[in-house]
Amino acid sequence: MVRLAQQNDWVIFIILGAILVFIIVMQYLQRQSGLGAFFTQNFIDSGNIFPTWLIVSVVYAVLLATFVSSYIPILPKFIEEFSLFGYSLNKFGFALLAVSVFYILKFFFTFFLYSSIGQDKKWGRLYFVSSKFYMAVSILLIIANMVNYYFNIDREKLFAISVLSAAMIFIFKNFFYSFNRNYILPNEWYYKFLYICTLQFAPVLALWKLLFY
Repeated sequence: MVRLAQQNDWVIFIILGAILVFIIVMQYLQRQSGLGAFFTQNFIDSGNIFPTWLIVSVVYAVLLATFVSSYIPILPKFIEEFSLFGYSLNKFGFALLAVSVFYILKFFFTFFLYSSIGQDKKWGRLYFVSSKFYMAVSILLIIANMVNYYFNIDREKLFAISVLSAAMIFIFKNFFYSFNRNYILPNEWYYKFLYICTLQFAPVLALWKLLFY
């Protein structure tokens, strides 16, 4: 069985790749707009909403997996025993797989919720707003990965700061979604409560348990 060793060089390639992808998105999908214009644009004036959201989400997932992989204590036994053509997943591969599956399932369950309650029109507005949010978080993750892999900082303190920061970002996200001017969440308060509890809090706790326990 062959396991690909992780070197810090791969991190800088991911960071540079993420920056390059964002530049391409701004130049070709967002009509040569800057980050400021992207974050402040209106839904009606925007274009290429879905491809922008998709690309931003992929970059975000890769950056997030890059960061959390360095803190995963051990790989689950079923991951250790799994191999394909003689290759097995390292911690980054496991983190990327877990994060990708997490957000793919969340995407389909969210779509199912909006479709089942007859609020399909808000679906486009939801991933329009989420693309802005994940773009901003991705920029923070680029900085966090640079600090995590290339600066000599106490890793225990950095992990504690990262968990606290993630919690604050998560809380901000729910307030940002709830009171956004685009009204992206369902109108009824009980559907909002259902969305936040079942598609925000519960999945994040499940992902945390999978990665760190």
